Amino acid sequence: MATIRFRAIQETFGRTPVPVQETVRRSELFGENVFNESAMRQFMTKEAFVSVMNAIEFGEKINRKIANQVAAGMRDWAISKGASHYTHWFQPLTGATAEKHDAFFETIGNGMAMEKFDGSQLVQQEPDASSFPNGGIRNTFEARGYTAWDPTSPAFIYGGTLCIPTVFVSYTGEALDNKAPLLRALQAVDNAATDVAKYFDKNVTKVTATLGWEQEYFLVDKALAYSRPDLILAGRMLLGHSAAKGQQLDDHYFGSIPDRVVNFMRDLEIECMKLGIPVKTRHNEVAPNQFELAPIFEEASMAVDHNSLLMDVMDKTADRHNYKVLFHEKPFSGINGSGKHNNWSLATNTGVNLLSPGSTPMKNLQFLTFFINTIKAVNEYEELIRASIASATNDHRLGANEAPPAIISVFIGEQLTRVLDELEDVSTGKLSPQEKTDLKLNVVGKIPEILLDNTDRNRTSPFAFTGNKFELRAVGSKANCGKPMTVLNTIVAKQLVEFKKEVDALVSKKKLKKDEAIFNVLREYIKSSRRIRFEGDGYSAAWEKEAARRGLSNNKTTPSALKSMVSKKAISLYEEMKVMSKIEVKARHEIELEEYTMKVQIEGRVLGDIARNHVIPTAIRYQNILIDNVKGLKDVFGTDFKKVASEQLDLIEEISEHIAEINSKVTAMTEERKKANVITSAELKAEAYCEKVKPYFDDIRYHCDKLELLVDDELWTLTKYRELLFLK
Repeated sequence: MATIRFRAIQETFGRTPVPVQETVRRSELFGENVFNESAMRQFMTKEAFVSVMNAIEFGEKINRKIANQVAAGMRDWAISKGASHYTHWFQPLTGATAEKHDAFFETIGNGMAMEKFDGSQLVQQEPDASSFPNGGIRNTFEARGYTAWDPTSPAFIYGGTLCIPTVFVSYTGEALDNKAPLLRALQAVDNAATDVAKYFDKNVTKVTATLGWEQEYFLVDKALAYSRPDLILAGRMLLGHSAAKGQQLDDHYFGSIPDRVVNFMRDLEIECMKLGIPVKTRHNEVAPNQFELAPIFEEASMAVDHNSLLMDVMDKTADRHNYKVLFHEKPFSGINGSGKHNNWSLATNTGVNLLSPGSTPMKNLQFLTFFINTIKAVNEYEELIRASIASATNDHRLGANEAPPAIISVFIGEQLTRVLDELEDVSTGKLSPQEKTDLKLNVVGKIPEILLDNTDRNRTSPFAFTGNKFELRAVGSKANCGKPMTVLNTIVAKQLVEFKKEVDALVSKKKLKKDEAIFNVLREYIKSSRRIRFEGDGYSAAWEKEAARRGLSNNKTTPSALKSMVSKKAISLYEEMKVMSKIEVKARHEIELEEYTMKVQIEGRVLGDIARNHVIPTAIRYQNILIDNVKGLKDVFGTDFKKVASEQLDLIEEISEHIAEINSKVTAMTEERKKANVITSAELKAEAYCEKVKPYFDDIRYHCDKLELLVDDELWTLTKYRELLFLK
């Protein structure tokens, strides 16, 4: 009997939901464990408070004297909250978060000690950089790296530790994390968008990129999850036959949330509120045991921090509720995977969403300016957008009739398509007074204030306009939002810089009025970026052919998608916008290739182990039972036994065929893996794993899944789909 599997099932059935104590209103809990403005006013000197606020709002540096005052206030606040340790909390290029805890403790001689935390400990620390991915920037014997305080992201208390958000850089200054390039990209888009926004409002002094992510995830029972080595080691089921009932009835989507899951969600929301993560929405997703959580939008850098923190909080909260949370983009074959939709926009310090249509022609001209420039940016750098969401795990999801395809396109809806078509059709050249009036009153004025409710959605579009924001739908559930947000803000910043140059040139050289110049440039952008706009079915074979005709890329695998990262065009972009150096770009390219290789390598090893140590022995055990049965029938029926044992004999033969196929394909896969492992080039090794090793996975799985249907359920050692996905 498969004791491990059945013990896990019995344990699951015996569980009672973890009760969640009802607390005060969410609004009263919000930010309770965050060193926010309220806490700073209470625990810091006025001088320190003003200095920190100036650093947040204007990027001003904080001197060492003030840093000591900030540290003292932060320490006193943290200790008052029960914290005993502090850490520089950062986001290395592993995709996860990292921290090293130090106590607020120091000896002062004569057997005495004190709580200590000063400005030097706040501003900078020196973790060992050798064990983090660095893409060749540093050698092991040159391991020094630094974490540097990011005052734009408030410190918080988590698990009794004061967590100080930081960036992570090498000894020679190159960024070794996801945060530093993001901050640079946000500064670039702030500068560029502010310059353009001043065309419409001289009072604009700052533009902030905003982000609202939507986190999809699966919950499975912890005991059952740990009975599956592939789910624990690879994050997904490498084999297993689909359950008879999956998501085909659409009965789980937006359905009633199970009590045990609701208890988990309540506990999670309370933790999020205390940490200042503004979660608002929760619901069942399409697949069984799949759910979604979404917050109110925030400044992009804060939103990225909060999403990274959230995934850690979800892991720990799920564990308390005897769940295992799965962030893998495709943990179960045959049902929908999980994404992390990134809703992006730009907001001014005057309270205006630059991607929200207005009620006047001038407001709509402003909207069209940023709207069209964003489309133009995506058109120019669509391959870079694709690279930003590429990973071994997301490759399973993209284009699988549940997520956008690998072809990047922009959906804007019928209404805005008509507006852009009308604007494009206006005669070229200098606009007459009548044409300007027509444009303002008849074209731009057609965009209503309630466009948010008039814009349709296209789930097959990777980059869709949804009323007052663009939604990058192709980001994977497990991804760090910093990567796609760095790319998107960088390319928009570059495009806005180019736009301003062209408008200013028309104004100065051709003596056009400002709005005339804007219209002329926008009209040309509409024409030149038409190829990226697509309103149809992104899953269709016709679109794949049409996209190729338009010259759009279709990089279906991570190794092919990542090539654009190190193109001359991409490196020039990053260097010009001061987001990343050539060294930093190439390092990230190598790191992501290595990560891809290692993930496929791990999956291959796990699959081979399960196939040979679980599936084959179980199949042979059942086959022996059948053989004994046939022998018994022969003893009873003599030479006529084949008539009554024909089905058993066929089953024995079928099992033997599947066992032979599994064994031969695992051997062939292992040999291809050995060949790939000796390749020194990160790019060629990733391609070898993609093209030579990975194709065996589906073949091996096919025969394993066939055996699952043939072998006695009581003998099968591996927890099945129906048990993982439908036990609450």
